[in-house]
Amino acid sequence: MEPRIQYAKTADGVSIAFWTIGKGMPLVHMPIDLPLSHIQLEWQDPALRRWYECLAEQRMVVRFDGRGTGLSERDVTDYSLENCLLDLQAVADRTGSERFALFAPSNCGLVAVTYAARHPERVSHLILWCGFARASDNMTSTRMRAMEALLQVDWNAATETWARIMVGDADDTKARVAAAFMRVSISPETLRAGIEALREVDVSPLLPLVRAPTLVLWRRQIPGWDVQRLARELASGIPDARLTMLEGTLSTPWDDMEPVLNAIDEFLEDSEPVPAGAEQHAASSVCTILFTDVEGSTALTERLGDAKAREVLRNHERITREALRAHGGAEVKAMGDGFMASFSSATRALECAIAMQRAFAAHDDEHPETPIRVRIGLNAGEPIAEDEDLFGTAVNMAARIAAQAQGGQILASDVVRQLVAGKGFLFSDHGEIPLKGFDQPMRLYEVHSQT
Repeated sequence: MEPRIQYAKTADGVSIAFWTIGKGMPLVHMPIDLPLSHIQLEWQDPALRRWYECLAEQRMVVRFDGRGTGLSERDVTDYSLENCLLDLQAVADRTGSERFALFAPSNCGLVAVTYAARHPERVSHLILWCGFARASDNMTSTRMRAMEALLQVDWNAATETWARIMVGDADDTKARVAAAFMRVSISPETLRAGIEALREVDVSPLLPLVRAPTLVLWRRQIPGWDVQRLARELASGIPDARLTMLEGTLSTPWDDMEPVLNAIDEFLEDSEPVPAGAEQHAASSVCTILFTDVEGSTALTERLGDAKAREVLRNHERITREALRAHGGAEVKAMGDGFMASFSSATRALECAIAMQRAFAAHDDEHPETPIRVRIGLNAGEPIAEDEDLFGTAVNMAARIAAQAQGGQILASDVVRQLVAGKGFLFSDHGEIPLKGFDQPMRLYEVHSQT
């Protein structure tokens, strides 16, 4: 009997088709690739059906079609990473899965890593099948370039190329079936839009923020990719991730599935899940660091004298502390003409930074003779906590970012930008900027207020 097709509604109003089978711990199985899926046709394929049934022997499997594909709403134009996250969120909420394991094949790993980094309280385990940290690692493979070129001129040839990538060159019958599946699952226009939306996605900065136990699975002999490099980079970037290399040339987990299922079952049984209080736990390890620094404080003292300059700096301290209290920030230390603070939420950290700059601007309007021009810099990471202070690379980088800002400006690292993507913040790209003490330049973004 086929699973019952149900629908979940996303925050932007898109209907997402899904089904569930089995009982127990939820395992949300993302589409077999982005953007490509058809949950009804997949169930009618004996190999795929057997794959889902085996996964569901010990748990509840949740499977859904992404927007624009399969049985989900097709009349959609935006296939961005942020909207893919909305699809996943809607299905998890609709099924009542407060906490769940997440299985993500191929491009879906980009979505899964982003979701796990932003929502550590929801993801108990993360399983990445043939995944990578940068979409470009997939887009630049020889076969993907060939498929993209064909997609512009010959839909049938493009689907046959994709089918060869998925099932291998040796089985003509399976390749023809896979190509037909693709043509039913998605339109060429949607496929082009989906590829273009994902082309520049890079989740490398988010890998260290993933708190869920993670299993990275690859097959050693898959042609067209530098398997060893992709697997190593993904597994080494996620804290304590487990890497398992399997034998074989096929990128589909349901072909020669026994070793894959054994690795998944062993991982889910042996690894400790993220506890129910994961949000509070994560706040003590991964956090967003904010630095403030009064621009020209030495010159201010020389111009105004010690007493008057100290009065101005007290206003800076008052405004900063009021904003920290209002937005849940923890003051780590005051440094005369600056502060260091930490936040469990990147969203609240940016809201606080914007509130500070608004308050400083209001002060300057009232006291134009003694303006307070403050630089603010933000970074997210896992600092070392010791003696009520924070240390480490994440902290040093936040301080260096603040030093790059001008008075009245907020600069943030790329990881902060990615953590709050889709939350309504406005960023402008300042490019890659050398930071003192760091070998590689860092891409920085200015944060703008919407009002």
